[in-house]
Amino acid sequence: MPKVTRHTVHPIAERLAQELDGDVRFDPMTRELFSTDASSYRIVPIGVVFPKHFEDVQRIVDLTARDQIALLPRGGGTSLGGQTVGEAVVIDFSKYMHQVLEINLEEAWARIQPGVVLDNFNSLLQPAGFMFGPEVSPSSQATLGGMVGNNSCGSRSIQYGKMVDHVVELRGVLASGSVFNFGCLSQAELATTLQKDTETARIIRAVNDLAITHRDEIDQRFPKIQRRVAGYNLDELGLRNGFNLAGLLVGSEGTLAINTEARVQLVRKPKHAVLGVCHFKTFSDSMHASASIVTLEPHAIELSDKLLIDLARESPLHRDKLHFVHGNPEALLIVEFAGEELGQLNKKLDTLSVLMRDLGFGDNVVRVTEPVRCAEVWAVRKAGLGLLGSVRGGAKPVAFVEDTAVAPEQLPEFTAAFREVLNRYGVRAAFYGHASVGCLHVRPMLDLRKAEDVGKYRAIAEEVTELTMKFGGTHSGEHGEGLARSEFNPKVFGETLYAAFREVKAAFDPHGRMNPGKKVDAPPMDKNLRYGAAYTTTFPVPILDYAEFGGMDSAIEMCNGNARCRKSEVGTMCPSYMVTLDEMHSTRGRANALRAAISGGLPTESLYSDEMHEVMELCIGCKACKLECPSQVDMAKHKYEFQVQYHARTGVPLRTLALGHAHTVAAIGSALAPLSNLGQWGPLRWLTNTVLGLDNRRSLPHFRRDTFWRWWQQQSPTTQVHSPKTVVLLADTFTNYYEPAVAIDAVRVLEAAGYTVVVPKPTCCGRPQISKGLHAPAIDAARATITQLLPYLDCGVPILGLEPSCLLTFRDEYPSLLQSEESKTLAAGSWLVEEFLANEAAAGQLTLNLRSRDSEVLLHGHCHQKAIATTRATHAALDLIPGLTVSEIDSGCCGMAGSFGYEVGHYDLSAAMAERVLAPRIRAAPQDTAIVANGTSCRHQIADLTGRTALHVVQVLARALNTSG
Repeated sequence: MPKVTRHTVHPIAERLAQELDGDVRFDPMTRELFSTDASSYRIVPIGVVFPKHFEDVQRIVDLTARDQIALLPRGGGTSLGGQTVGEAVVIDFSKYMHQVLEINLEEAWARIQPGVVLDNFNSLLQPAGFMFGPEVSPSSQATLGGMVGNNSCGSRSIQYGKMVDHVVELRGVLASGSVFNFGCLSQAELATTLQKDTETARIIRAVNDLAITHRDEIDQRFPKIQRRVAGYNLDELGLRNGFNLAGLLVGSEGTLAINTEARVQLVRKPKHAVLGVCHFKTFSDSMHASASIVTLEPHAIELSDKLLIDLARESPLHRDKLHFVHGNPEALLIVEFAGEELGQLNKKLDTLSVLMRDLGFGDNVVRVTEPVRCAEVWAVRKAGLGLLGSVRGGAKPVAFVEDTAVAPEQLPEFTAAFREVLNRYGVRAAFYGHASVGCLHVRPMLDLRKAEDVGKYRAIAEEVTELTMKFGGTHSGEHGEGLARSEFNPKVFGETLYAAFREVKAAFDPHGRMNPGKKVDAPPMDKNLRYGAAYTTTFPVPILDYAEFGGMDSAIEMCNGNARCRKSEVGTMCPSYMVTLDEMHSTRGRANALRAAISGGLPTESLYSDEMHEVMELCIGCKACKLECPSQVDMAKHKYEFQVQYHARTGVPLRTLALGHAHTVAAIGSALAPLSNLGQWGPLRWLTNTVLGLDNRRSLPHFRRDTFWRWWQQQSPTTQVHSPKTVVLLADTFTNYYEPAVAIDAVRVLEAAGYTVVVPKPTCCGRPQISKGLHAPAIDAARATITQLLPYLDCGVPILGLEPSCLLTFRDEYPSLLQSEESKTLAAGSWLVEEFLANEAAAGQLTLNLRSRDSEVLLHGHCHQKAIATTRATHAALDLIPGLTVSEIDSGCCGMAGSFGYEVGHYDLSAAMAERVLAPRIRAAPQDTAIVANGTSCRHQIADLTGRTALHVVQVLARALNTSG
């Protein structure tokens, strides 16, 4: 039986824990993590449950029925309107109920559970040539269940429509606990059903009567545009050759019933797709052009304004993907054509270019036809929401009027009127969205901590709602109403239809416990704000430098809830979430916990509590969020702050001390080798495991008595800077004491290239202490390192490193840790060896005679390198070898993360991270394929789990040196 976590706050928790196979969490920390989504709202739920199967969902509904406890189904928590927050028991489907139950390719449909993530679903369908039609921007984290609840659409809705167009059947549980199966009923089947005396028959009668009674009102009040998801879909009943109540549940935001399974229609994936990126000197020009482009029958027309383009230019993850942006346009329209014949698509691009010239915009179309480059364009476009969250300062682009839709031909006049409203309030906004269907995501920049801006929040919403009605459009084109727009439904649909909506709600949910406060009977849209005028923060003076964000609180609040950290297929962020599927172990979850602790959502003492330790423990410090989070949330930095203060409160464990002082341990172990290596086996290994808390399944590195430093001293090395081609090579702790061959090969390569190599006496850079939150030793190590290296820097000698985690500490942590000019000088003057070689080669200054090698290389990038330096230089260095073919594995984190993978309680997670992609790819590689991994921990993990020996890039270069003269 699952245990209820600490601080049970509701009597229902114990009953749920006794009956469910899934998890039950009612502790304050978990409730805070689920009090927000990607919207501006915050409501603390009663508790959170994670059902494992359909029977769990039934039990949840039944057990909560007696006390009429509200229920709120939730997927990825990516809603922008506050649909997935509320004072209810939250049912999180994403952790366990994420199976694709059946795929029928002959009839082109699939049965799926609500927790299935869209990108994962499409990856499964792609080999068969199929895809799912609606494709929302947060596709890597959005679930199909959430898309059903929201009636999601996406960029290609001009071609594929809305979610309601693809849902064939829904199965689930009604508020009473009854099971429902809603599919298409013929007229005869409907007539038979209407005569039955069952709960579902009663609901069908009530809804059918409402649809018939209000037919004229529905026809008059429902906007005549494709993009409308507001209200209940009474206009869907009787469409599509039959009566299907599933069409009414789509878009109902969990307010009518709980869906546990859907049968959805699939579509064929077009064989080819090309893009024409139209550049405009004014935003108005782009709006005038969009309706004309629709006549060319594109698959998508996506708008991006200058603010979004500029933010992409500032993003380390996206700035190199902006090959499609020429000059400094005020707006772009990204036009996609897709089909089976590439030649026909290129002709459509020709037609687009002619159209733009005919409209007076000149040659403004940039063609993108290579699949890889098209994917990069879409990556930038999909990152729009997150990139807007990266805006620094108090005012942020806020979602509340971001979902308006009008007929495409009305966009010029509508957007001009929209801008007039914004100008009247002195508010700047970002404009992007789906111009093909007139649905724009306008994000006014407001600081919701200020009462004045909260006032503007409401006033602008009221005026924009009126504006959409004036243009025959809608206030909700795809994001739904939630808490942001439900308040305006009486005005939008009129009192008669609104009363009908309330009757629909009552028919399904007579006691109003299904996600209350959405669609009907909603609270005011300016209540329950995540921030608000009363929002304040309290926290200790930070140790690190947060000046670029305006303070530690602002750095934590950069998380806007977009949930990119909940992706599970590509990239590195977030390794712990990828293997646990637990919100607590995502970057968003950690950021929300910290924000709650500094803002009073949790008690002040919770900031450095055991509960916070549980939240932070599985953050492995990979730094992927620093790069991959569109808002650039740096959780490794926040974890360091937490660890230092937590140790100050609880003391430093022996394991932390030992692993944090890795250099001292390695020096002693090396001096005592080979005797020290007896600790690898038998009673001594048992003692080591017991004392230090290490996992017996993990091999330990072998101490080397023949260290690199000892080898170097025997070479009578140069100790002074003599030539302009002098470089300093750092012998980090791991290379020096455990893998001296790596550094020896680095010397061989550098000397073969004509450089004079200088090696300072090996010391610790402080990386292990930083990883373990040992502040004083980390400061001492950093200062000692700078003192040692500054004389070389003063002479203009580059500092080169082999271990990414050590060398990149100079670039990332030192400036924030020391806040000194010297630390900035070191950061600017230090390079990974392959970075240095690649730069020299690019400048035409590298002479390195390498033999041709007709062979394959699989590259695994170190997390810190991917986040801070990227692996481009590793590719460039390997490309120096003629004939070598390099493929980089999209493997995420290897899971070792320094000492993490050694520790009791972490081994299984460490192995799971590697087994997700990395280990299977390496096992599948032919034995003559070289495996390259620049991190010592990465190489260790690969050896332990696959039995393969991975090489550092300099070892591959050294083996290719032409020594024949």
